[in-house]
Amino acid sequence: MLETLGSLTASPWIYAVVAVSVVLDVFLPVLPSGMLVIMSAAAAAAAGAPAEVPDILALLVIATTASVLGDMAAYRLARRGGARLDRAIARSRRLTRAHERLGSALARGGGALVVIARFAPAGRSVVSLGAGKTQRKVMEFLPWSVLAGMSWAGYSVALGYYGTQWLGTTWLGGAVSLIALFAAGSLAAFLIRRPPTSPAPAT
Repeated sequence: MLETLGSLTASPWIYAVVAVSVVLDVFLPVLPSGMLVIMSAAAAAAAGAPAEVPDILALLVIATTASVLGDMAAYRLARRGGARLDRAIARSRRLTRAHERLGSALARGGGALVVIARFAPAGRSVVSLGAGKTQRKVMEFLPWSVLAGMSWAGYSVALGYYGTQWLGTTWLGGAVSLIALFAAGSLAAFLIRRPPTSPAPAT
């Protein structure tokens, strides 16, 4: 598997694979999009400056763009609604909680929740579907989705690239980078699950 991934990262096809994986993991959170971005960046660091594929800037732009496109696809799907989707959301405690929190958070400009959720396992799905289901306006959600995509892609690319440069080997840099990505995801999941702070009563 590692040999296959290694040969793929040296091919222009890696851009298409990363794009498709990042777009679809809003619907299928089990897809290893983060791992693909990190390993591609690690391969770029190992290849050195003369290497044309994968290019770090291209990887960053593609991962960010694909993230936003996936978010908007889920947002549009949930906004249009439908009986089947309504039943699926009603059965999901996570989506129900997202409805409760997003409705007021996005309206108040509290879209930092969208950025944090991008790092949490399945958090992107919950937030994108939740924003659509609560009928938030596009301009209440899109800017935060762009910021979330840039933050996640930048963090993942930086982990893979600089981790490999500092540690010297692709496999070790990739492994440490994946651990750092999972750590960020665990922290993000904790922050999302934490109940919002209630305002202090007036005296």
